[in-house]
Amino acid sequence: MSEAVLDHAASERYAQATQLQLTWWRFRKHKLAVASLVVIILFYLVAIFADALAPNDPHATDARRSFIPPQGIHLFDDSGFNPHVYGLRGVRDPRTFKLAYAPDPARKLPVRLFANGYSYDLFGLFETDIHLFGVVGGNRGEGIFLLGTDQLGRDLFSRLVVATRVSLFIGLAGVTLSLLLGVLLGGISGLYGGWVDTLIQRVIEVLRSIPTIPLWMGLAAALPNTWSVTQIYLAITIIISLIGWTELARVVRGRFLSLREEDFVVAAELAGASQLRIIFRHMLPSFASHVIAAVSLALPAMIVSETSLSFLGLGLRPPAVSWGILLQDAQNIQVLAGAPWLLAAAVPVILAILAFNFLGDGLRDAADPYG
Repeated sequence: MSEAVLDHAASERYAQATQLQLTWWRFRKHKLAVASLVVIILFYLVAIFADALAPNDPHATDARRSFIPPQGIHLFDDSGFNPHVYGLRGVRDPRTFKLAYAPDPARKLPVRLFANGYSYDLFGLFETDIHLFGVVGGNRGEGIFLLGTDQLGRDLFSRLVVATRVSLFIGLAGVTLSLLLGVLLGGISGLYGGWVDTLIQRVIEVLRSIPTIPLWMGLAAALPNTWSVTQIYLAITIIISLIGWTELARVVRGRFLSLREEDFVVAAELAGASQLRIIFRHMLPSFASHVIAAVSLALPAMIVSETSLSFLGLGLRPPAVSWGILLQDAQNIQVLAGAPWLLAAAVPVILAILAFNFLGDGLRDAADPYG
């Protein structure tokens, strides 16, 4: 087949492709964005199956195993392939006379896939105690601690896995609510104009002029201490959403101002279509790719907001587990000097933020019609 025929076939393929197909074809060429998408998918898979991936109960405390260093999994021993971790033995500090627990190479605890552990509700449908991996046997308080334990003897790896679910889904819920508010209010502002546009834009300017940290502090202080974890979770999501919708609303408003005089909008109005139908059925799909890019860039901001609130003690509170709550334990320099593994909670925060930003850059470039 000649080169001219191939070029003609490629031209025909691009000419008949939809905007979504063109965006996907351009996005696939952005290798860093594709890799970031894979990382984000893995993060959300961890969030969905958090309980099954956590080998120990993330809320179980045991003073005997306080500040145990991270344990490595040993794959081989004298008998060949035999994944195991070492048991624990009590060691008395000669200076402080405090009893601490250290690995005991003489005792090997086998590590097995699909091991039994603490009970949990899988997807809220049925109760099970099967975990992806865990140890077989061992005394009370022993287990597999890949990232060590905290001051209360809680397994940091299990807490980090469960915290991933909380932090990521708060960001996702916050962006979803912000998306609805931003598209609806921005669309109304750009489509109606006049005093409606002026009112919405003044509200946006007032919200954006308020310093973020004092606003968070004021809103968080208004949350009653008697509220449950679920109520605080919902309140934090709403607080973050009420602050984060303004930027998207301005983007949508600008697009609607340029589209409201187009022939297809006028035809929809003459046909008797309602304003909401014009916004969501006719105008929004024309720049949906830009909205997707804006949402992917807004997600890391939402995650950072929740992490910052919880880190400052203004967001979620124990017994809830989030990235910000885990980072609270790393505030004390003296504790951190003896247990540097507490900083492990910062790693998924950095990875998630970078992945979302690279994904947003790739979507923005792919959605650019002049790219």
